[in-house]
Amino acid sequence: MSTAGRPTGAASRASAGPEPDRLLTPQRLFRTVAVAEAITWALLLVGMVLKRVTETTDLGVQVFGPLHGVVFVAYCVTTVVVAVDQRWTIGRTLLGLLASIPPFVTVVFDLLAERRGAFGAWRLTTGPAERGVDRPVGWLLRNPVRGLLAALAVVAVLTGLALLVGPPVGS
Repeated sequence: MSTAGRPTGAASRASAGPEPDRLLTPQRLFRTVAVAEAITWALLLVGMVLKRVTETTDLGVQVFGPLHGVVFVAYCVTTVVVAVDQRWTIGRTLLGLLASIPPFVTVVFDLLAERRGAFGAWRLTTGPAERGVDRPVGWLLRNPVRGLLAALAVVAVLTGLALLVGPPVGS
């Protein structure tokens, strides 16, 4: 205890609530985006059934197709950021990216990665950027608001490029 009855040190940190690094851990961020990707896959599949099987409406594909595309790109960006921060191997990173292609596999990858201890605390929020690729990822993580805006800009640009290329094969 310090003057005026205010806690100091560990006591003041505990009373101030959880630290930002603990609110959004690499695993929590990854799981959130992986589940969102799986949910948008499910919605898109429902839309495809309504369009192709029941032939009632293509509204589901029109709405959930682009939504899934944006979340797909967000998952890929999140995978790269977490992979760099957690020092995943190239193999694990590629598996994480490939998990976004078949429906629902992002959730399976997340669970397997968790079981194998692939997620720890954020490394680049406080530690030095040792490799070239660590620098931009570390900046994103140390500047959360700017980092979020930068990540949204990357997702928007990549989604725009995907739209220029055209819809997936068989659409």
